[in-house]
Amino acid sequence: MTTSFQTNPVSLKDLMRECHEGKLQLPDFQRGWVWDQDRIIDLLASISEGFPVGALMTLDASGEVSFAVRPVEGAPAPIKPLEAYLLDGQQRMTSLYQSTFSPVPVATQTAKKRPIKVHFYFDIRAALDPDVARSDAVIAVPEDRIIRENFGRDVKLDLSCEEHEFEALYFPIDRIFDENRWQISAAQWMAKDPVARQEKWELINRFAQEVVNNFTSYHVPVIKLGKDTSRAAVCLVFEKVNTGGKPLDAFELVTAMYASEEFHLREDWKARRDRLINQKVLAKIEPVEFLQAVSLLHTKGRRDEAIAAGLEPPAISATRNSLLQVPLAAYKKWADKVEAGYVAAAKFLHSLKIFNSRDLPYQTQLVPLAAILAELGTAWENDAVRQKLAKWYWCGVFGELYGSAVESRFALDIRDFSPWINGKAEPQTVQRSSFEEKRLRTLRSRLSAAYKGVHALLMKSGAEDFKSGQPYDQTVFFDENVDIHHIFPEAWCKNQKIEPAIYNSIVNKTPLASATNRMLGGVAPSAYLGRLTKGNDSNPPIAADRLSAILTSHEIDETLLASDDFNGFMDKRRASLLSLIEAAMGKEAVRESILPMNPDDDYYGEEELEEAA
Repeated sequence: MTTSFQTNPVSLKDLMRECHEGKLQLPDFQRGWVWDQDRIIDLLASISEGFPVGALMTLDASGEVSFAVRPVEGAPAPIKPLEAYLLDGQQRMTSLYQSTFSPVPVATQTAKKRPIKVHFYFDIRAALDPDVARSDAVIAVPEDRIIRENFGRDVKLDLSCEEHEFEALYFPIDRIFDENRWQISAAQWMAKDPVARQEKWELINRFAQEVVNNFTSYHVPVIKLGKDTSRAAVCLVFEKVNTGGKPLDAFELVTAMYASEEFHLREDWKARRDRLINQKVLAKIEPVEFLQAVSLLHTKGRRDEAIAAGLEPPAISATRNSLLQVPLAAYKKWADKVEAGYVAAAKFLHSLKIFNSRDLPYQTQLVPLAAILAELGTAWENDAVRQKLAKWYWCGVFGELYGSAVESRFALDIRDFSPWINGKAEPQTVQRSSFEEKRLRTLRSRLSAAYKGVHALLMKSGAEDFKSGQPYDQTVFFDENVDIHHIFPEAWCKNQKIEPAIYNSIVNKTPLASATNRMLGGVAPSAYLGRLTKGNDSNPPIAADRLSAILTSHEIDETLLASDDFNGFMDKRRASLLSLIEAAMGKEAVRESILPMNPDDDYYGEEELEEAA
């Protein structure tokens, strides 16, 4: 087996020249240079002593992987054809290029992140003193090469011309690979007063031998990936080497690859996102998710074509690798349909009373939902199709199937849904979903998909606000700031010594407008029901039969609420909520034999564990 890379030492001077000429450039997804001056000083000091500073990694630019590129920061427009992409080592190469090869000031920052422009110098005497740490022999001077003190009134060190550099014995590091010319000028300077300047001339010569030669003879190990390296391998490389900052994702890699074909994916995505987030339920949509939906449709299209031709069908996929294989033509073919799928997804979710991203049970489930709707077109609005879509959706939510390892489920969903509406087997998301009754006793976290699902189901089933009697349509939801609140108020529960693990269960919560929740005032349910039926100056009384109907719309037994029977209420409402869930999923739940609330129950969903951490 042959390896797809080679490791060779390359002289630092040659690397700097390649950066300068444009033979070595950065893929466009590489982030900006952020090293501060202290890190640059440490890097320069290490090379000056011949210490290793780590390997670089490059990719042959003549292979199938093609990226848009940009020069190393500070380098001029390229004058030579691109030969390789710099995959790992951007910050080191940029730091070295700007400090050793470019005459312009180095744009860096202080340790406190304040942007500055400086030139770096070696203090020649300090660099030759074995008792001085080499990093202490490197200094940064301002853009005009003059260090001032006393609030800028006094000049401490003036290095603004070569004569001053020779006199002060400071070597400009941006001349390190042009040291011969600097030394020739130094020799001419010395010749004007050879006796007085002889000692300094000797120090300059020693410095050239002991320090400068370490730069000019320095070699960096370079791992060169061959032209046959796949896109997936390049992406994996970045996952391994990009240990600082936000990890690179597939969208950035695809952006750079499409840019090489003069298509600006980032701008295209921004325009689409700006349109989509007008729907609050889509506010958290991510570009990788959009690409996943495109990949699902692209790979399904290829699969359908292969089946029609009697060939071995390729897999449907939304993995990172598959995203990198989506050609630009396929993106252009499917992107508008996927965007329409997301718009339809928002409309569908609104019909389920899910109005904003905070109440969306699973962000991940939007991907197959948008892809399915993109494929269905307007057919999803048919009642029979809509009912199956809702069943699939609730099975995913209450089966809690989209918390992790979701890419394979995406593929199964898009593969199975259309055949299902044409009489074939149910999708595996429907087949494999189940809901356990005991889960209702442990749904306490707003991060839980099933918790959000119950909230939406109550509104979908016709819940009306306790005070206003309004059903929770989209206008009421946002205008009245509807959220999920306690039925037996928290303060009352604490006074009754009820455990938080019990009263914070979704069983004791329901959708209410914020003003309604404030009116409940932490008192016993019997007391706030009395307030509602009696009314006051600002709230007219609600007829008893009307209030009874409102409570019923929340699956609340009025008799148990009016008698402040917390335990009876919890048992009865748990059974009612379970019926709602079973109806939504189209299947029976797994019943439990022990019904009393157990505050020590440690059954938590994945999202709740994340919140607790």
